[in-house]
Amino acid sequence: MSSGSIAGLPMPQAVCGKRFRKSAIARSALLIAFALAWASAGLAQAAPSWPEPREADYIAKDFHFKDGSVLPELRLHYRVIGQPHRDSNGHVDNAVLILHGTGGAGTQFLNPRFAGALFVPGGLLDAAKYFIILPDDIGHGKSSKPSDGMHAHFPKYDYDDMVLGEYLVVTKGLGLDHLRLIMGTSMGCMHSWVWGETYPGFADALMPLACLPVQIAGRNRMARKMAMDAITSDPGWEQGEYKTQPLGLKTAIDMLIIMGSAPLQMQKLYPTRDAADQFLEKTWATDMKALDANDFLYQFNSSRNYDPSKDLEKITVPVMAINSADDFINPPELDIMPIEIKRVPKGKFVLLPITDATRGHGTHTLPAIWSQYLAELLDESAPAGTR
Repeated sequence: MSSGSIAGLPMPQAVCGKRFRKSAIARSALLIAFALAWASAGLAQAAPSWPEPREADYIAKDFHFKDGSVLPELRLHYRVIGQPHRDSNGHVDNAVLILHGTGGAGTQFLNPRFAGALFVPGGLLDAAKYFIILPDDIGHGKSSKPSDGMHAHFPKYDYDDMVLGEYLVVTKGLGLDHLRLIMGTSMGCMHSWVWGETYPGFADALMPLACLPVQIAGRNRMARKMAMDAITSDPGWEQGEYKTQPLGLKTAIDMLIIMGSAPLQMQKLYPTRDAADQFLEKTWATDMKALDANDFLYQFNSSRNYDPSKDLEKITVPVMAINSADDFINPPELDIMPIEIKRVPKGKFVLLPITDATRGHGTHTLPAIWSQYLAELLDESAPAGTR
């Protein structure tokens, strides 16, 4: 690939890519320049507005999990922004499903860096043009989860169960039979691959951010198991019936901090011993109050069966997969994505280089860095007659 820059950022490596359309470059370059300038000026001072989300629950009756368990009622919470638009045949043609990461919720996208770049007037996912769906997955947010009362007796859900829950929200809860786009970050990235294989053609395009389309193994699996074992080997866990959070949760939080961090930024933000120690103390205090050990355990364990590698050829819609070179969880030296993406008929892979703007695994929620590729994907997957 030739080298160059867009809004001062190095051009990334791309696999199976095409030259960008001039309109996409111009639009995304402006978005990047705006977002980076806005960040440097202070996000809270002049945050552009996006529409207030509307919240609802879909109650799935007699939900059957892959482990054989059945819940009489499974609560699936979601938020929507914007309004559905129907084509001449009465089908909604502007719905965008955005899927969150492990331990997150749909609210993680409602911040100036993400919503303020994409959902605002003129944004690539302008809420005046798109119907945006932000679900809370099983075990997360306001959806049914172990900490609601079942504790360790909650069904051992996995990614297939979670994607089925998302599908029910879209089809039964919202009455849709098609999506314009599925975008997912981290766990949501992996769910995007599962969607593409389980429901081929349901979405016009997929944008997986920060994951790999293979089973979780190697260091990634080891780190997850260490975090889970820290909880279950703690006597204070009491088989999930603890009265106070077991101390093993703190070790699990430690693993999470390392997995999601980027050395360059951690050194820049915490350049002294005292600064680093203060960050840890504050993070421990906050997370130990906010997190639940059973919820955490289930969330990490839900990835155990993930492996879309066997059916990648089934995904025939355009796919734009993006990883960052400073991602601890999906390091580029594994060289997995450049190989696997070639099996996806319309697949493209972009590896974002390390810059002062990237944030390791968390780069997935910084559209200022990758919005030009979203613009390209939307252009490429636009229905005939609308390009």
